[in-house]
Amino acid sequence: MHYLTQFRAGILLLLISCVCLSQTPQSYADEALWKAGSASAVITPQEDLWMAGYGGRTKPADGKIHDLWLKVLVIEAHDGHRGVIVSTDTLGIPQSIYNNVCAALKKKFDLDRSQIMLNASHTHCGPVLRGALHDIYPLNKEQIAQVNKYSDELEQKLVDAVTTAIKNLEPASLWTGEGHTSFAVNRRNNMEADVPKLRKEGKLKGPIDHSVPILAVKDKNGKLKTIVFGYACHNTTLGIQQWCGDYAGFAQYDLEAMFPGVTAMFYMGCGADQNPLPRRTMELAQSYGSRLAHAVADTVRLPMVELDPVLKTEIEIVDIKLGDAPTKEELETLAAGNQNNYRNRWGARLLKQLNSGKPFRTSYPFPVQVWLMGKRQLWVTIGGEVVVDYALGMKKMFGDSTWIAGYCNDVMAYTPSLRVLEEDVPPRKSSRWGYEGNTSMAVYGMPANRWSDEIEDKIVESAQRQVEKVRNGK
Repeated sequence: MHYLTQFRAGILLLLISCVCLSQTPQSYADEALWKAGSASAVITPQEDLWMAGYGGRTKPADGKIHDLWLKVLVIEAHDGHRGVIVSTDTLGIPQSIYNNVCAALKKKFDLDRSQIMLNASHTHCGPVLRGALHDIYPLNKEQIAQVNKYSDELEQKLVDAVTTAIKNLEPASLWTGEGHTSFAVNRRNNMEADVPKLRKEGKLKGPIDHSVPILAVKDKNGKLKTIVFGYACHNTTLGIQQWCGDYAGFAQYDLEAMFPGVTAMFYMGCGADQNPLPRRTMELAQSYGSRLAHAVADTVRLPMVELDPVLKTEIEIVDIKLGDAPTKEELETLAAGNQNNYRNRWGARLLKQLNSGKPFRTSYPFPVQVWLMGKRQLWVTIGGEVVVDYALGMKKMFGDSTWIAGYCNDVMAYTPSLRVLEEDVPPRKSSRWGYEGNTSMAVYGMPANRWSDEIEDKIVESAQRQVEKVRNGK
C-alpha cells in the first residue's frame, strides 16, 4: 500500500508538471529570444536644398529619382540591453545632429551613446546638413536657414523613428551571414578610364573589401522582418541634381521588392578610397544596386548563423590631433583668390577667424564604437570617411567575421590610415594620391590639411580596448 501511494503521488506530480508546462506563458518561452522592432521614415527634402558631396555643384537640387529614407532597427537582448541601428540616405551625419539625437534618446529612453549607431550611406545625391560642407558651396543666409530647418526636422524624425521601433519590439531571432560583390574598385590605384580593361584582364590594383556583411531579423515564427547589410564603396555612381540613394538606395528598394514587408537597411563600410567603376549613368547605379541586393538575397536564403540574445556595447570618444594649421600667409593667398573656388572660401573663412583672435581647433573628439552581438559577432564603427585599410587590418586583428562600418556617428573628415597619410604628403609618387590624406580636410572646413600621424594608432588602440571589454568584461 505504501508503494502504491508513492506511485500515485508521482503520477499526480507528473500530471501537474505537464499542465504547468502546457500553460507556460509565451513570454517565458520568449526569454530565449531577442526582441526587435523596426521603423522607417521618408526624409526627401520638400525644398530644393543644396546637395552634398561634389564640389563642382553650382545650384540646388531640382527633383528626385526616388525618395530618401531613414530606417531604424532596435534590438534588445535577453537582459533588456538595447542597441539602436540607424541607416540614413545622407552624405554623413555631422557632430551636431549626432549629439542632439543622442541627448534626446538619453532623455527619452535612457540610452547611452554606446547603444546608438548612426550610419550614413554617403549618397552624393542627398542634402547638405547643418554645420557641414558650408565652405564647399556658396550658401547664402537664406539657404543656410533652409539647411538648418531641414536638419532640425531630420533630428526629430530620427527620434520619432526610434520611438516607433521601440514600440514595435517583439520576440525575434538574429542571424548573420556574408555575401560578396565586386563592383568596388580602389580609386587611388586605378585610373577610372582604365578600369574596364584592367577588370577584364584581372589587373586591378590596390586593397579592396568586397564582402557584404548581413544581419537578418526574423520573428518568433521564422518570418523575415529586417535585413541590415553593408558594403565598402563610395555612393558616387551618379552626379545628377536629383535626390537619390545611388546604388545603395536601389539595393534597398530591390530587396524590399524581393521580400515584401521586409525593411532593408544599408550601412557604409570602409569605402572612402573605393569607387563604383565604371560609373556616371543611371543604368550602372541600378545595376550595382541589383548586384548588391542579389548578393544579400542569396545569402539570406541560405542557412545563416544564429546569434545568442546577448548584446554588449562600448564607445570611446578619442581625442585625435590634427596636423599643422595653414599659415597666415597661406590663408591670405587663398583668401585673395577666386571665391567661386571652395578652397579659397575655406581660406578666407579661416583667415577671418585667425584675425578675430579665435584659436583654431588642434584636435577632434573622434567616435570609435564596438558591439558584440551573441558570443561571436563583433561590429566596430568608426567616424569619418574611413579608408579600406581599417577593415582589412581589423579583420586580421579581431577575426575575419568582424564587421567594420565607417561613416558612423560623426562624419567630420576623411579617416586615412598611416599608409594613406604618408602617400599623400608631397611630393607624391602617383597622380591618384593627395586627396584622402591631405587636401580633403578643406571640404569639411577643418583648420588643417591633414590629421596628425597618430590617427590610425589612436583608432586601433581604442578598438582593441573596447573589444577586450566586450569579449572579456574588462
